[in-house]
Amino acid sequence: MHRGTLLGLDIRFFRFPSVRLLSSILLFLYSSVLPVYGWVYPEHRDIAVRAVQRLDPAHRKTMDAMWALARTGHEARLSEAVIVDSLPEVPTQIDWGAWPAIGGDHSCSPTNMVDNVLNSDWILDVARITERLKRRLAATTIRADRVNYLRDQDIELQRADPEYATRAGSNNVHFLLARDSATESAHDYLQKSLKVGDEINAMSVWVWYHNRALAKAALLSNKSLTEQQRQQIALAALADEAFGLHFLEDSFAAGHVAGTWGTAAKRKGTHDYYNEHGLETTTWDGKNIVLLGDAYMRPEDADRASEAATASLVQLIEAFENRGVAAGVRFTRSPGNGLDLTTPDTLNVCSNNYVADAAVDPKLVDDFVTILKRTPISALKPGYGELPRFRAELGPFVGMSSAVRGASWHGGFSPDQTVPGGIGGLEMNARVGLGLDGIINETGDGLVFLEFGFSQDGASSMDIAENMRVLSGTDLTAAIPSRQAMIARIRMPFWLLPGDLILAAPLLLVSQDLYTQMAVVAGNGGVIPWQAGIVTTIGRFQFVLGREVGVYFYGYGKQENNIIIPPQDSSRAQVLTMRSIQVQAPIVEYRPFRTFSVDQSSSIVMQLYGSADIPTVWWDLKDRGNPVHLRTIFGLGLRIAFDWRYYL
Repeated sequence: MHRGTLLGLDIRFFRFPSVRLLSSILLFLYSSVLPVYGWVYPEHRDIAVRAVQRLDPAHRKTMDAMWALARTGHEARLSEAVIVDSLPEVPTQIDWGAWPAIGGDHSCSPTNMVDNVLNSDWILDVARITERLKRRLAATTIRADRVNYLRDQDIELQRADPEYATRAGSNNVHFLLARDSATESAHDYLQKSLKVGDEINAMSVWVWYHNRALAKAALLSNKSLTEQQRQQIALAALADEAFGLHFLEDSFAAGHVAGTWGTAAKRKGTHDYYNEHGLETTTWDGKNIVLLGDAYMRPEDADRASEAATASLVQLIEAFENRGVAAGVRFTRSPGNGLDLTTPDTLNVCSNNYVADAAVDPKLVDDFVTILKRTPISALKPGYGELPRFRAELGPFVGMSSAVRGASWHGGFSPDQTVPGGIGGLEMNARVGLGLDGIINETGDGLVFLEFGFSQDGASSMDIAENMRVLSGTDLTAAIPSRQAMIARIRMPFWLLPGDLILAAPLLLVSQDLYTQMAVVAGNGGVIPWQAGIVTTIGRFQFVLGREVGVYFYGYGKQENNIIIPPQDSSRAQVLTMRSIQVQAPIVEYRPFRTFSVDQSSSIVMQLYGSADIPTVWWDLKDRGNPVHLRTIFGLGLRIAFDWRYYL
């Protein structure tokens, strides 16, 4: 009979309801969870603060006047100064400098951003968490510390803002479009970025909101407005500008300039690589530069990005003064708010994947190009001259693992075998799974796999009895002789309790966003983040109890397992045939090294585990009716495995 296969697996394997459910969950998570942001919050804020500081005195005075109007009625939440040069360790107010950091990463539109800034309780927690990150990053030059500090921040931000990890996963709005050719001009590139119906991108979003901010700032010169209307419009203009600046700032992060295409794994891997290792390029006006990216920003990176942000602010300020670009501003309709210039824009960048409408009057494109020319030239599209791509450990994989293990046991299966001893074993396994490692950063662990294999155990070091030798020098002298086992192993993160992601699967029918948030939390250590990885200079440590379990079936194959136990109710030693199931639960895991190529990874994994070996079926070979009492035995062991994966 012909049997179909999928990726080398018998399709009948996927007919089991539990396997189908697990497969569906994994495919959903892989397709919906890919958070890739630009600069981290304190970096975004630093760029915005520097942009305001760069304004000349006259422009700064006008900016202060706009802020004074906007904060009217919100004095308790908004700082008196438009920017606070140095935040306290525990901020109690939000300045305008923080708005570009909140836009995009902690909100989906200017309207959403203003609501979060003015009305939410958690936004001050975000300010506190990120200010602590800034101070910690400034105090270290050690990469492992940086990674762990980012992990702590991400865990805390996910608690404060439950949508943090999933808000930006549906599109490439934080990235620049790739260029079509090496001769493409800045004007042509901007026109391409703004083409209606094409993919939304960082430049199109900046232009969209900046244009609306200009229109609203220009409206403030209307003498017929009431003071309340002026306050509302000033707030709306500053909100639109701040939200747009988030994406203009992103265009200076190396991983966002390198181009984004291909699978989710290659997009994230390329993004992470160039952010950390840097990218040499030029600006559109011909300056040679080296960029770094998210969480690796240097003072020169902040200066470069703030220069473009200042130019954008100058256009906004001159619009407020009814001069400059504002003289030709024509507001274009945006989905959801029609021609309303009195409220922040409502275009949702989290759910809109395409340029929805004309972003700007074509007559004004040249004015926007003057700012674009200060930004980095994006990488070329796929083809000749494209930048090398890198891959993160994301996506489905097949793999193999070989392992050596040794465990100390508190005795044998007979209640009279109380002398402790050790047992060693070798195993070989094949696996299929999904890599979701490092959904937010490399300390995360979303690894999921099913593994099947074979084990050969040696004889135990403890004998049948302290003063008893049977066939001395052979395997039968051991309390537990050498034996073979079939192995099944599963690994899956959990939100609060092991297996809860499978039990919570019905949530997918009610709220996919809620389930995705649970999965992200699970992949980054759980509700109580005790299972987040700890990166050190000598490797990566992780507490993994409940995340992985291995089950060893002894005596269930062709070879019977015979053991000898000392006399119990009879006067003779007994030879038993038995089957047992050993459950192995890793407690702590250590990876001293890990290598990854374009589609393969390999690592050494050391696991400290607890184990229970449970007798399930046994009988006396000589007298099957003779009752024999056996017990469950417990052990503590070390498993050293070579882990190899091939990503599909």
